[in-house]
Amino acid sequence: MKILVMNGSPTAESRTRGIAEYAANVLQEKGVEVTFFDVGKDRLPLYTGDTAEQENEAVRKLVKAADEAQGFFVCTPEYHNGMSGALKNALDFLTGAQFKNKPAVITAAAGGGKGGINALNNLRTVLRGLYSLVIADQFVADPLHFNDERELTEELATLRVNALIDQLVDLTKLVLSNSKN
Repeated sequence: MKILVMNGSPTAESRTRGIAEYAANVLQEKGVEVTFFDVGKDRLPLYTGDTAEQENEAVRKLVKAADEAQGFFVCTPEYHNGMSGALKNALDFLTGAQFKNKPAVITAAAGGGKGGINALNNLRTVLRGLYSLVIADQFVADPLHFNDERELTEELATLRVNALIDQLVDLTKLVLSNSKN
């Protein structure tokens, strides 16, 4: 099984990356093959629809990882009640062919309070538009869930993310077994 984990935060000091890295580690411990795409490190050009953009190294990396993925774990910060523009830009380089009938988990890192939910609603809408099977459960992390190095460490937060990972793995296995029949 191959899962693409996406960090949707372009910032260098990102709690969103902390969720993505935590998820990637847990998935690998479960024997899942993980590909990691980080919009903060794998800088993409602005999507314009020009076919020449497909020659960009970061675009090729993203498209290849999405083509090979059998499921997705997507993390975003919340910017002005939506997902990050960098994550939306990355998703614009992809198509329904990469996501159709593939499970996805969505998570967000928020600044505290009731933040994050609007970003997840926005992300869920876009992934549905790409025909992904977005898992109903989701997770929003607040600053208190992280240590000083922006690693996800708070016990209840890690339990929630682990539960999401279990759902993702189980649903991906189910979809894969049904596609063989």
